[in-house]
Amino acid sequence: MTERSLRPLTEEEYLALEEGGPGRHGLVGGIPYAMDGASLDHNLMVTHLVAPLKPLAWDQGCRVYSETARLKVSEDTFYYPDAMVLCGPQAHPLYATAPCLVGEVLSPSTEAQDRREKLSHYLRRPSLQAYLLLEEARPGGILYRKTPSGFREEEVGESLILPCSEGTLRLEEIHEGVA
Repeated sequence: MTERSLRPLTEEEYLALEEGGPGRHGLVGGIPYAMDGASLDHNLMVTHLVAPLKPLAWDQGCRVYSETARLKVSEDTFYYPDAMVLCGPQAHPLYATAPCLVGEVLSPSTEAQDRREKLSHYLRRPSLQAYLLLEEARPGGILYRKTPSGFREEEVGESLILPCSEGTLRLEEIHEGVA
């Protein structure tokens, strides 16, 4: 049996791992974990989410990024959100730190992490106006919208009005073509 030591990576070590190796890794508490490949339905939903967000965000002077853009949520934790909207300048060329909207498409392998761990980290971002969780299996989901008294959980129906991109998203369009 081979022994291997495990220790938390520094930000520099993590970014070197990501730039030099195959595949993508998230980082939680300094410990990297390999990212699973997404199903075709998951990828289609992310594409259908990003497509209507782009013109809405652009009209507000913002940018939309998808699955391959990193988000730093703490000194030792990085994620790859399915979609995020960024407004204003970013402090680092390799990752975002101040999204106004983050969206995740729930899948069986990521749902628990998206609903608990990521929720906890994302809602602590001062810039965040909303965290959107979309069901892969059916149209619907949850939007955590920032209010003066904190984040409010809203069930997502047929459509929703998004903050920071200032537009309406129709869920049937995001699920179009999904099995």
